[in-house]
Amino acid sequence: MTLQKKATLVASATSTLLIVIKLTIGFLSGSVAVLASAIDSVLDLIVSLFNFFAVSKAEKPADKTFNYGRGKIEALAAVIEGTVITVSGLYIFYEAVRKALIQEEMKMLDISIWVMLVSLVITIALVMYLNYVAKKTGSMVIKSDALHYKTDIFTNVAILVSLVAIQMTSWQIIDSIIGGIIAIYIIFEAYKIIKEGVYVLLDGALDETIVKHIEHILASDEGLTGYHFLKTRTSGHQNFVDVHLVFTSDLLLLEAHRVSDRIEAQIKLLDPTREWVMNMHLDPYDDSALESY
Repeated sequence: MTLQKKATLVASATSTLLIVIKLTIGFLSGSVAVLASAIDSVLDLIVSLFNFFAVSKAEKPADKTFNYGRGKIEALAAVIEGTVITVSGLYIFYEAVRKALIQEEMKMLDISIWVMLVSLVITIALVMYLNYVAKKTGSMVIKSDALHYKTDIFTNVAILVSLVAIQMTSWQIIDSIIGGIIAIYIIFEAYKIIKEGVYVLLDGALDETIVKHIEHILASDEGLTGYHFLKTRTSGHQNFVDVHLVFTSDLLLLEAHRVSDRIEAQIKLLDPTREWVMNMHLDPYDDSALESY
């Protein structure tokens, strides 16, 4: 089992544990804040299970049906997860406004505080693990999952602080104010996830810094007289590069291939953690003016 799959299973198991704890105490105490956090954990579980499916599919090799692999499933999962996070943020904001209007009082604050404290510790440990996996694998799904649970940390902190403050002051409005602020933050972070996923689905170019490094490698190679039609994109764990390399007309095809192999090797060193798929067209002259981009 790959590290990505293990991470999604760990996230799913953690969400299930948090759901059981929060729902039980939420119903017993009648705390709307804890129940809202439990519902958010249910969404976490749904997302983690979907991510396990996405990672499993994305890791399948290219075939006759999907010639370039299924890497974009990860980007699709990121868009869906970002949407789920947005819904979660909107719900929290709704709860904050509703509680402020009806001035609902909480019960069994001591138990609720302990539940949120335990949930906070568990969630922090999970985020640290997911961040480790995301950095090691470069998986967009795991990265978005880590960000999802990171927003849960802020949510848990907000609820925990508000519960303690309410216990000390009896000011119920504190919960609504903090909840509203956290909701806005969650929605903003979700927008960034959705934007990144859509960018990949639309075949956006690689990071500008990476592209500039590729351009430098092409421009500085003495075996070329020029290059054109450079295009890049990413999909799952793969980076794609397409480019036309220009040589002198009298250069042997064997030597031209040696030059292109040398260039490919240099480009791969830009990020050894990714799989690079490169298509280099060998031109005996600059035909960029004769063809469209």
